[in-house]
Amino acid sequence: MGEVFQTLDIVIFFAALIGVMGVGLFAGRKDEETSEDYFLASRKIPWWGVAGSIYGSNVSANHMVGMMGVGFTIGFAQSHFELGAILGLMVLCYFFLPVYRKLRVFTLSEYLEKRYDHRSRLVYSIIMTVIMAVIHLVPGLYIGSRTICTLLGGEAAVETAEESIAAVTVAEVKAAEESDPGAGVSSQPVRKVVVNWNHYAFFVIALALVAAGYTIVGGLTAVVWTDFIQSMLLLGAGLLIAVLTFWELAPDGSTMLAGVWDGWGQMLDYDKAVDASGGRGRMHLYLPSNHPGLPWTGVFTGLLAMHCYYWGTNQFIVQRALGARSDSEARLGIVAAGFLKLLIPFFAIGTGVAAFYLFDQKLPDRKVASDAAFSEVVKLVIPAGYGLIGLISAGLIGAILSSIDSMMNSAATLFTIDVYKRYIKPDAGDKDLIRVGRYAIVFFVTFATVLALFALDPNSEKSFFLQVADYQNFLTPGLLVAFFLGMFWKRGTATAAFLTIVAGVVFSWVAESTYNDTYGMHPTIYQVVNSGRDLDTVKLGELPESMRAFSYAEIAAEVDAAKGQLNSVNAVLGPKLNFFHRVVIVLFTSGFVFFGVSLLTKPDDEKSKLNWTELGGHSSTDLKHLVFLIILSILVFAVLGAAMVKGLFVPGVAASIAAVWTLAVFQFHISANRRMASPSSDGDDDSGSDNSESDDRLVVPLLSDDRFWASLLCSAAVFMHYYYY
Repeated sequence: MGEVFQTLDIVIFFAALIGVMGVGLFAGRKDEETSEDYFLASRKIPWWGVAGSIYGSNVSANHMVGMMGVGFTIGFAQSHFELGAILGLMVLCYFFLPVYRKLRVFTLSEYLEKRYDHRSRLVYSIIMTVIMAVIHLVPGLYIGSRTICTLLGGEAAVETAEESIAAVTVAEVKAAEESDPGAGVSSQPVRKVVVNWNHYAFFVIALALVAAGYTIVGGLTAVVWTDFIQSMLLLGAGLLIAVLTFWELAPDGSTMLAGVWDGWGQMLDYDKAVDASGGRGRMHLYLPSNHPGLPWTGVFTGLLAMHCYYWGTNQFIVQRALGARSDSEARLGIVAAGFLKLLIPFFAIGTGVAAFYLFDQKLPDRKVASDAAFSEVVKLVIPAGYGLIGLISAGLIGAILSSIDSMMNSAATLFTIDVYKRYIKPDAGDKDLIRVGRYAIVFFVTFATVLALFALDPNSEKSFFLQVADYQNFLTPGLLVAFFLGMFWKRGTATAAFLTIVAGVVFSWVAESTYNDTYGMHPTIYQVVNSGRDLDTVKLGELPESMRAFSYAEIAAEVDAAKGQLNSVNAVLGPKLNFFHRVVIVLFTSGFVFFGVSLLTKPDDEKSKLNWTELGGHSSTDLKHLVFLIILSILVFAVLGAAMVKGLFVPGVAASIAAVWTLAVFQFHISANRRMASPSSDGDDDSGSDNSESDDRLVVPLLSDDRFWASLLCSAAVFMHYYYY
């Protein structure tokens, strides 16, 4: 079964595949009596189930493989996708969730109808179904199957060597012309792995069938149980790869535990050497504002806004918290998932950076695509014959299935509750809804499987992680505006919400096309023109395909002509409109639409009451107090950052001060809330859930307070922002 897998690996691999399906079928063996049983697991999910399912739903194969790939190609700055997630989790935990659970909704579109009207509900359902069934589910099947094939090797993924001029530098073109004019440049052999389509198709179908099997039978209960197990497999596999990768990078003679530390230090040394030579290393957490992938201006604006959408208004994430058995356990689960998120920069992104330097030493002539870095690392550092590759493959299976099952379940929930029950059969009973939900899963998984087979190339060299984030956020800025302003502004109206959601989609396309038509240029040429990159170091494969047959003089002339296209706008924002910056533009324009239309239309007094202050059990004084602390903290963090950049503080000192400040702010706010709270409210859930008695089982009050753990989580995230500057 290939060159990499041995007998023990095969046993572990298939045991994981069969075991996960078995657990899912066992967990869902009970006959569901109500739609709440099927779609929300009877609202009995414990905190650890919430944590594992949220984490597993988020960290798909695209996430696991893609994160390492972006770390490999761009660097540690990809960690902002994990660090910024903590803000989104806090928004869900303490702002949006109390309202959702108070209203006891099945879907977030139900909230939109309660707060606005049916138009917003319908358009949300359409947008989220497209996101889950196409933008997330399809890449999950694609990445999962492709990675399994490359791990198997043999007939599934054949290593080839082909002649190519892509790796030839512009300097070599110049030298070839000077030595033998008219002869042209000689191609160079490049090795790469080519995935066999038949094997790719087999695993796409197999993964779809396994995930669909237990999801159809067991609903959210089966999904939560399997997600928890799969999350543990994922963590184990990710940590194993990280340990062995850094050990491989460490100096000879290091023990395993010491080798991890030594390997990390070796990676930092390599990175510093790149910086010292005039290049740019990969261990920088902050990249220039005009960086095409991860500009620092974008990660503190558009990316943070995207996190608020993803964690606070996203059906397949929030559905796990809606199914928790109490408000406190929902919050504890969300915070626990946040701690798991902070591990990813080290075992996925950092490992990708280490792989870059490792491949540079041991695979200098191999062309490794971003999404192929994971499988190449596994084959390079994992010893064969011990079952470790099988274990890692099991972890990959866990990542794949935990994402696929979540997408299928949530997409089916939206269709069943928001389309079938709302428009087709309003009087549908619970048994009917469960049946339709299962049919919907079959349809969505079939549709996604067909797209994964025939619309995607298993040998693509693109980074699907960044592509997924890009496509998703064409559709979501207007949704975030409608949710956020609906939560905190009573004056918002139904017409304003509907038009804002639609306008957000339109504005996203208009903003990107307008910018790229007016200011856009090829990213590599932009680097040479704006960032001072030496033209001679550019490889032909980095240039537009039309320029690869040009002479040196023609290439230089194209670069000189591009200097006239450089202006104050693209000098700051980059050669193409980065989707982070696009999100900021669209949020502002959509916000103007929401405010303008709301002021021109009449609000519904009853619907206006469905906001954070009224449903979340908070007063306007609480909100003002919180806003003051947030603004003050932003100012403190900005001053600390400026002082660190100016050299007044080393990163470790700035990180420690910022972390202590974060802890202090949390404790100050908690103390203030306790002083304002009435004695009768002590120990009650914010949503008024009737399951709050589960809190009594926790003996130590401090450890049972989710806000204590939230303060530690936020402090850790803030610390990392400064320490890894």
